Amino acid sequence: MPIVKADGLFARFRELEPGEEAAFGEELRAGGFSAVRVFLEDFRAFLKQYDEPLQEEAERLIGRGRAALPDAGRISPSWSRIWSEFTDIAAYKKDVFNRIPPDDRDGEWQVLIDNPFTNGQIAVYPGLSFLEAAYLYAYFRTDLMPNEVIRMQRVHTVLTDSGRSPEPRGGERRGG
Repeated sequence: MPIVKADGLFARFRELEPGEEAAFGEELRAGGFSAVRVFLEDFRAFLKQYDEPLQEEAERLIGRGRAALPDAGRISPSWSRIWSEFTDIAAYKKDVFNRIPPDDRDGEWQVLIDNPFTNGQIAVYPGLSFLEAAYLYAYFRTDLMPNEVIRMQRVHTVLTDSGRSPEPRGGERRGG
């Protein structure tokens, strides 16, 4: 079995000529689990960081990835839905780009996930850039249950303290 260098596979994939997907897929399969894992991790990193001008390229790459490796689930069951997941992430990111104008994307963002019909905790991802928040929104939106709610919101004002922050002057500590 030939040894396939896993580093740089996604970069090479982005440069493939049309019609070379099948041969690339054979190379990935020949590299085994490790090569496919590195390729998919690099693909996910691209999905996390791409901005609106690369939306069409993201969609095109997902289609080409599906053509190159349609049976990723045979290599690992955890990848059986990888192309559907990546497609959904790109679609939800596109929705975010369409709904939030470029002039409104600066500052700190956060993503919240809640099910108001349970007493479970709210998941909050604070301190994000717009692109980080857009990816997390898209990632979690793909598996959102009917009663769950997801919010992506820009933070206007932030106060941050810890238990070791100095006490405000002129007041006694509560609780004792």
